[in-house]
Amino acid sequence: MPTEKRQRQDQGRLARLEAERQAQRRAQRNKNVRNLLILLGALVLVALAISLLSGDDGEDEVSTEGTTTTTEEGATDDTSEDPVAPAEVILPGAGASITGETPCPPEDGSADRTTSFEQAPPMCIDPSSTYTATLVTTEGDIVIELDAEAAPETVNNFVVLARYDFYDNVPFHRIIPGFMVQAGDPVGPTPGTGGPGYTIPDELPTGDDPYPTGTLAMANTGQPNSGGGQWFITVEGGGAQLTPTYTAFGRVVEGQDVVDEINQHGDAATNGTPTKIVAITDVTITES
Repeated sequence: MPTEKRQRQDQGRLARLEAERQAQRRAQRNKNVRNLLILLGALVLVALAISLLSGDDGEDEVSTEGTTTTTEEGATDDTSEDPVAPAEVILPGAGASITGETPCPPEDGSADRTTSFEQAPPMCIDPSSTYTATLVTTEGDIVIELDAEAAPETVNNFVVLARYDFYDNVPFHRIIPGFMVQAGDPVGPTPGTGGPGYTIPDELPTGDDPYPTGTLAMANTGQPNSGGGQWFITVEGGGAQLTPTYTAFGRVVEGQDVVDEINQHGDAATNGTPTKIVAITDVTITES
């Protein structure tokens, strides 16, 4: 039979072992909680970093000027090519401003470069005449026959802005391979967010193929009658991706190969970030 002293020693030893086991269990629980908090913190940081890097606002459109060029549901303007480093788009900046009514500019192109207007221009062209725009770019010339019969107000707007040198030294700020090239913003501040200070009414096309290859069309905000200064030119297959919500007002008659070349210098994965700067150095309007 164990003595009373031995029993007390055994009980003390058991109590110490139980206390050690409880301490170990508490330490393990604390370690598990600490690891869980570290994991949760890491997940929060990763989610925050992804959010900041993506800048995703839930929209599929790219806002410009107010202007957007969106594709039909189910259409794609993606490319399988490897991404290329983006190029820095630098805008020429603001020129003169006109307050009140906008006077018709001289036809010889002698007007001061003007980029801000308080009102849309009056009808300065003869809609019964044929107008041609020659875009001199750093990749070559593009000749566009403007369609004053189908879109007289839009053609008038383009001709007036061109004669005010609105488009001089303006870069193509959005280029989506297999879709289109977009330009027309001299002031920004972010490329593609600037306009002349007014909007013009839509003159929407009709028919089964409203945007064939080489179509010159107005960009807009996605809302009716929101075009102003920006426009785009389609490449082969690009027009089929569009909904009929953009005013078509001209067609490339010479230099579609230049448009196609420009179209290679963009990143579809970033919705049109240029990978090479291509600028319009001059726009000449001729009437016949």
